[in-house]
Amino acid sequence: MPELLAPAGDLERLKIAYLYGADAVYIGGTDYSLRANAKNFNLEEIKEATTFAHHLKKKIYVTVNIVFHNKNLEGLKEYLEKLKEIAVDAVIVSDIIGLKLAKEVGLDIILSTQASVLNYSSVQFYKSLGVKRFVLGREATREDIIRIKKEKVEVECFIHGAMCTSISGKCVLSNYMTNRDSNRGGCAQICRWVFETDDVPFTFMSKDLNMVEYLEDMMNIGIDSFKVEGRMRSIYYLATVIKCYREIIDKIKSKTLKEEDKKYYKLILDRVANRDSAPQFYQKFPGSEESYFQDRIEVSNQDFLGIVTDYDKKTKLLKIEERNYFQKGDIVEFIGPNMEDITYTIESIIDEEGNSLEVARHPQMVVYLPFNHELPKYSMMRIKVFDKKQVL
Repeated sequence: MPELLAPAGDLERLKIAYLYGADAVYIGGTDYSLRANAKNFNLEEIKEATTFAHHLKKKIYVTVNIVFHNKNLEGLKEYLEKLKEIAVDAVIVSDIIGLKLAKEVGLDIILSTQASVLNYSSVQFYKSLGVKRFVLGREATREDIIRIKKEKVEVECFIHGAMCTSISGKCVLSNYMTNRDSNRGGCAQICRWVFETDDVPFTFMSKDLNMVEYLEDMMNIGIDSFKVEGRMRSIYYLATVIKCYREIIDKIKSKTLKEEDKKYYKLILDRVANRDSAPQFYQKFPGSEESYFQDRIEVSNQDFLGIVTDYDKKTKLLKIEERNYFQKGDIVEFIGPNMEDITYTIESIIDEEGNSLEVARHPQMVVYLPFNHELPKYSMMRIKVFDKKQVL
């Protein structure tokens, strides 16, 4: 079975990723990580995250994948030694010096997608330096992956999330136009800007990646880890995406995945994102259908209504922390770890003083909903958009 690998920008996201079905999580430290705008983890938080992961018998990887300038080398070896002491399962590196020092301190090494590995010869080179797993560039085709697997290495491939218009992040536009270095964590996402050319809006960004259609084929050719992009995504996005892919992988394993199932999961995954998606490079070179060239509409998703924080067995009330507006009479859906989705009609809303409300309209306010049984902590309430039975 391939590993399902999730991103996490902080401890809350990490816990949700594991609870919703991730086998492993990758995180960034406050230094040396390519998502500088994420909250990220200091060493104490990495220690706490590692303890939590290992308690669940799951894995944790730490990104150390910036392109190093001289000043970035200060304290690098000491930092890697701390990660070794904490007992993280591996570090994700791209720069040769990061690879060398990680090997010296005895850490398992995953080669970052920033190294742009797309061929077996590169794999042979990095394997000779001690790399055990390769995160292939998103531009790798099915044929590329099959040939690389013959080198008897672990292969990790992205299956969902944002694409990069440059080759696996090798972008200089951000630095040139904003003085923010994308190769040291400061990407300004120039590819998503809208440019005016003779009064016609022009963009050159890729649509997102979505591999639902080819996941079974990817499993059959022996990919070891399925990676989801998004250390800066919301907890709702993360829970939804990981839950969908966990269920798809399990259905493939049990030989119960149907075309109707894939249709439903695609609808859910398209709904939670604000951009269109496509399989991109896997079967063919992407063209106009896989990119945006004349602007696009990105609608902020408001489906996430609240998160379950507790349940009172005596009063049979769910404690909900609100995230978006909802009211009496709304038909909603609860999703959660290791549970079937539950459809629910809101008949009553109670505030913390015991008052009955018609509407919950303030993000992060606490309300209570009558419910017949306990739901797992971190279950989420969302707008009921699709009737699964009708879709299937």
